[in-house]
Amino acid sequence: MLNIRRISSSRWWHKKKIWIFLGIFLFLVFVRISKGSLYKDFFYFISRPFWPGQFQKEVILKSINQESLIKSNLLNKDNIRLREILSLQQSSSNDKISAAVISRKTGGWWRQIILNKGSKDGVEIGSAVTGPGGLLGRVNNTSLFTSSVTLITSPESKLGVWVDRSQINGLLVGSGDDHPSLILYSEAADIKVGDFVSSSPASSLLPPNIPIGIVQSIDETSQSKKTAKISLLAKPHLIDWVQILKLNIQ
Repeated sequence: MLNIRRISSSRWWHKKKIWIFLGIFLFLVFVRISKGSLYKDFFYFISRPFWPGQFQKEVILKSINQESLIKSNLLNKDNIRLREILSLQQSSSNDKISAAVISRKTGGWWRQIILNKGSKDGVEIGSAVTGPGGLLGRVNNTSLFTSSVTLITSPESKLGVWVDRSQINGLLVGSGDDHPSLILYSEAADIKVGDFVSSSPASSLLPPNIPIGIVQSIDETSQSKKTAKISLLAKPHLIDWVQILKLNIQ
């Protein structure tokens, strides 16, 4: 009787093993057919407690926003730069020559830029040179292919200018830094911070009404004259393209 029970138990165990193997086989077949979707769904639920929280999400979103802002700013600067170049090239006419800045000395005492246009292109000594914003300086020397420009920030530069609001003339003198001095030979001269300065209609060196800059500060210590520092509209250390005004009115 005991042997019969053992044989019966053994057969039952063997049948159970067969069903287990069959179940595993069918599960693997199902996984294969479903391409692991069941496993992925299962992993989705068991890994959910370990997902990055709201803090990590905010950090990532902030990084993405900062990256987008930087890219937008860079594209903006490129667009402005290209528009300036196109504007200079499109506005060229018979009395203007577009030129590129190939060398510059905008710091220290001697302040000048060198352009890639010279006497073969019609550039003449004394011609005014402008860039985006306004006046940069005057041509002081030419070769066949290049020309040198003395910047209005150079101590060698002295030009007649016009204060638009008060309708008075003054003398703009380079002082070797980024802010040339405006000298008005009258103690009672009407000038204020923020006044707009341009080339003088009475100047014998420049065409009239070329924008130059804005009054930044005023020194009223002298009794015989007023002196002001001018913030230039055109920035020589940033400009790559200029226009040379061919009209020489010396």
